Amino acid sequence: MSVRSNRPQQDGRDGAPAAAQYDLVFADNRLASMLFGEFDQNLALLEQRLGVDIVSRGNEVTIKGGNEASSQARQALEMLYDRLQMGHEIQPGDVDGAIRMTEASDTQLTLPTIEPTSRLAVAQISTRKRTVLARTKMQDVYIRAMDRGDLVFGTGPAGTGKTFLAVAYAASLLEREVVDRVILSRPAVEAGERLGFLPGDMRDKVDPYLRPLYDALYEMMPGEKVERGLQSQAIEVAPLAFMRGRTLSNAVVLLDEAQNCTSMQMKMFLTRLGENSKMIVNGDPSQIDLPPGQQSGLREALRILQGVPGIEHVRFSEADVVRHELVARIVKAYDEQGRKRADALGHGREPEPEDTPSEDARDRADGSA
Repeated sequence: MSVRSNRPQQDGRDGAPAAAQYDLVFADNRLASMLFGEFDQNLALLEQRLGVDIVSRGNEVTIKGGNEASSQARQALEMLYDRLQMGHEIQPGDVDGAIRMTEASDTQLTLPTIEPTSRLAVAQISTRKRTVLARTKMQDVYIRAMDRGDLVFGTGPAGTGKTFLAVAYAASLLEREVVDRVILSRPAVEAGERLGFLPGDMRDKVDPYLRPLYDALYEMMPGEKVERGLQSQAIEVAPLAFMRGRTLSNAVVLLDEAQNCTSMQMKMFLTRLGENSKMIVNGDPSQIDLPPGQQSGLREALRILQGVPGIEHVRFSEADVVRHELVARIVKAYDEQGRKRADALGHGREPEPEDTPSEDARDRADGSA
């Protein structure tokens, strides 16, 4: 791939930079066609999101627009083309992720690399089945944090990729034999429902609570390898209650939905960490399903362990949601409502009759008081 660029010139009237133009030539016509997408839909998405004009002719692309936006569009196309050269397909979410990553700060994405400095270096997780690239700045931070720390907390709203990336990271370490086993756990707490009696053996009873972990495993590993791992105990998926009394060595241990742990359960879990092990704890403090009046062990742990060396905490927000774009707007609307309730409580006002303040809002109000 070659790039010909016209550097922006200064407009003599107001000093603003003139429009920049980048001409990209992709050596492989077949990959170029895949890069542009059916009916150039990927290029259209770049135009819409970045406000640039993109024209394709065969295996060539011309990008015109503001200096920063044009540069971002060029970097996004380079990243996606590199992905195709590695043998990976491009999904619509990958295009959106490439755009988000180009909008991240340069310091966030700097990595030792033999690539030109203008190319974007993005954290990734690879297994034999697939390679996952960070789609947002905080996903990039999260993957690097898992590499760096032995205990990593990932908090934030649903849809930010916390669970999927953690399971993918655990699967990659297991395949590379960095660890001997992967242990995935969740507290078996019902989300505001009473499911009653569940038929079957113990695994049948707890599987409904652990299904998202299985889904992520099968995304990253062939089905037969997952089944063999489950049978040999190299992969263990178990409710949190089964962790008591164990020392978890040579393993990646993931606790998902940690906001539904009690304080005692969280302390018990964190003290299971053994030699040559990594522990990843994920949760959304705004979606607590514990009985009223019971404190979330995740919130308490984040407060007590703040500043402890060797512990990483990555905070996701609605800007990091990688599901349907409507999910990000839903999360933002709920967060705004929570802040309004917290402000009302902080100023001594009662919430509106139909509003019941969430624990998250009460905690924020208490903190401001």
